[in-house]
Amino acid sequence: MKEIGKLGIILFIIAAVAATILGYTNDITKAPIEAQMMQANITARQTVLPDAAEFEEVDKGQYEGYENILEVFKGVKDGETVGYTIKTNPGGYGGEVEVMIGITMDNAISGVNIGSHNETPGLGAKASGEFKDQYNGKSVDKEVEVIKSGELKDNEVMAISGATITSKAVTKGVNSAIKLFNEKLK
Repeated sequence: MKEIGKLGIILFIIAAVAATILGYTNDITKAPIEAQMMQANITARQTVLPDAAEFEEVDKGQYEGYENILEVFKGVKDGETVGYTIKTNPGGYGGEVEVMIGITMDNAISGVNIGSHNETPGLGAKASGEFKDQYNGKSVDKEVEVIKSGELKDNEVMAISGATITSKAVTKGVNSAIKLFNEKLK
């Protein structure tokens, strides 16, 4: 019996040391990870709304209650609003898909950027490639639709083969941004 107690104490000490080391590691890496995520957001905003020289955060009260909206920034150049970047998080096949959408004051999508996601590598992850470029230049006068085949109309994008759920998730994020833009930001 004494042997079991001794082993229990040793196991407790090892677990306590490991937990302490993990806690310190978390504290040390927390700030650099947050800084890297902030820089990734800045880069995404610049990518989807390249005409903007600077970005101003929009008050959350403007978009409170809108589905899937995480953050909104107004893009400004020479004191004029050139458009908005809207970050959404619709549900995809493997969880939430972070989608940043740029919309110009000319009522057009200027870019889409796919951020963090847990989509299937090789399928859903293809949303980060050519798929997202299909949205560029689309009018925000009406919602975008996903089709699997056929001739594309003005407001349609072609689904990723084998990853229709991801295609629909990205489009849901884009449509959430379109709705917010048309109702509150124009």
